Amino acid sequence: MTEVLRIEGVSLRRDDNEILHDVSWTVNDDERWVILGPNGAGKTTLMSLAAAQMFPTSGSVTVLGEHLGETDTSELRVRIGLSSAALADRIPRHETVRNVVITAAYGVTGRWREEYEGVDEERADALLGAFGMSGFADRQYGTLSEGERKRAQIARALMVDPELLLLDEPSAGLDLGGREELLLALTELAGDHRSPAMIMVTHHVEEIPVGFTHVSLIRDGRITAAGPIAETLTSENLSALYDMPVDLREDAGRYSARRAS
Repeated sequence: MTEVLRIEGVSLRRDDNEILHDVSWTVNDDERWVILGPNGAGKTTLMSLAAAQMFPTSGSVTVLGEHLGETDTSELRVRIGLSSAALADRIPRHETVRNVVITAAYGVTGRWREEYEGVDEERADALLGAFGMSGFADRQYGTLSEGERKRAQIARALMVDPELLLLDEPSAGLDLGGREELLLALTELAGDHRSPAMIMVTHHVEEIPVGFTHVSLIRDGRITAAGPIAETLTSENLSALYDMPVDLREDAGRYSARRAS
């Protein structure tokens, strides 16, 4: 077991706004984490630190053994797979789906004059196949449904064979069918021992894939609870997180929650 992320005593301020306050959190290479919390809780900021895209105001962040502020983040980011709405917005709509995936090898979102080897194209095609997207490889990215785009984005995030995979609200905007297809793919990924450590942000417990092992609950920039999902994802903890009585239910590794009567 190896640490892939260590956040110690981290606070982050923007002007007079404290987004994170005294956050400490550790992720190991065999863990699959989900981050839950209300809007504005600091979830995406926490992911930005893990992605080496943001620096703390105080405290320390160590990603894949490298201390932020003491390392070349451009080299570190190549070791991290990221799927987020901000990244998706930069992908050219006219780009083919295969190019959306393969360009991750150079850290760009549109193919220009880069040269790729046969092994790169083989890996891109294999990843598209793993997410049920083989038949879409030559389609333009802009013609895909939202669910198809999300699967292409995750295939892209895996293109660099990352040591840490970050998924920021991968199910956002999907209908029921698209969400369930994506969660099935993430369940298979989570269950593969070859997969990297995974961290996923979501707003809904219904979007937690089977096989995720840990949960971190965050509110007002503070982690209120973190640990193994079976022990930490409870009605009591969710009630405190959302400041209302919550009835949490679990069925075969899937969760649902509603306001308790």
